[in-house]
Amino acid sequence: MLPVAALLAGCQYDVLVPKGWVAAQERDLFVISTLIMCIVIVPVLIMSVYFPWKYRASRQDKSDYDPHFEHSTKIEIVVWGVPIAIIVALGWFVYEYTHKLDPYRPLPAEVAQGKPVEVEAVSLDWKWLFIYPEYGVASVNEMVIPANRPINMKLTSSTVMSTFVVPSLSGMIYTMTGMQTKLHIVADHQGTYPGRAAHYNGPGFTGMTFDTIATDDAGFDAWIAKAKASGKELDTESYMSLEKPSMRDPVGYYASVEPDLFNRIVNMCVEPGKTCMAETMMQDRMGGGGLDGIKDKSKLEYDDARGVDGFGNALPTPPAPLAHLLSGGHGAAGEEEGQTHGE
Repeated sequence: MLPVAALLAGCQYDVLVPKGWVAAQERDLFVISTLIMCIVIVPVLIMSVYFPWKYRASRQDKSDYDPHFEHSTKIEIVVWGVPIAIIVALGWFVYEYTHKLDPYRPLPAEVAQGKPVEVEAVSLDWKWLFIYPEYGVASVNEMVIPANRPINMKLTSSTVMSTFVVPSLSGMIYTMTGMQTKLHIVADHQGTYPGRAAHYNGPGFTGMTFDTIATDDAGFDAWIAKAKASGKELDTESYMSLEKPSMRDPVGYYASVEPDLFNRIVNMCVEPGKTCMAETMMQDRMGGGGLDGIKDKSKLEYDDARGVDGFGNALPTPPAPLAHLLSGGHGAAGEEEGQTHGE
């Protein structure tokens, strides 16, 4: 057992040692659920050893042997009643905590005091971008927050689906391309807490980590000043460069952020010439673009905009434009297409 104990010495019990209200509630639910399930598990483990020993073939006293036994009301009540009671208890606690810990639900007023800090998080390949819209700064692979103040997060992804999690402070929330999710967290103590992408998303997955640094208000203001002193601007051009796949990027800062950049990331229209998803959905609600919209096809192609897939491999050459196919084409290619439609 000593080698096993030595291996366990390297474990981090962030989930069981929370540093924020949300994580503490999740820890409580985890412990309560485990204890309730132990009502069944512990007796079963004991009986799995006791019964084979008590009724072993070599025992001397076999006076309790009853070959005609077929039913016991007491046993049936225990066998069915206890599991039902456990399921009801688990269902009740899970229901209560699920609604209390809804990631879209703001934190209770008594949990965190002071003005909330807005943070916009973007999962990239393979790094994290954090934008502070109220302060006009941004950082890569580092999120700094003031302790004991509510943090309102909006999250999205630039490419593949990922997950955001800081085990010491919060639960896990997905980040998805073309969508926005929300998360509310608070740090009860100052410190540095590891965060990461918890959903496999390609070869750079293992290095897609970041530190969440909870500090006092003075320390947070000093960090904002440090970011502003970096002199770098996060505009369309610099974001498109940052968005390119890379692994284990160092921490970086941006002194200014182009207005409405996060919304354009959500709507997949940071790249010049692309139509925003919100505009496309509005057009769809009005009946679509029809044949006249074919000329804008390139503005609606998002997946191949970077020329590479999520693993950095070159994408194949796209097929012929739809307008060419609709026109019937020319020569053998057009005839073949016509025959296909005829069939």
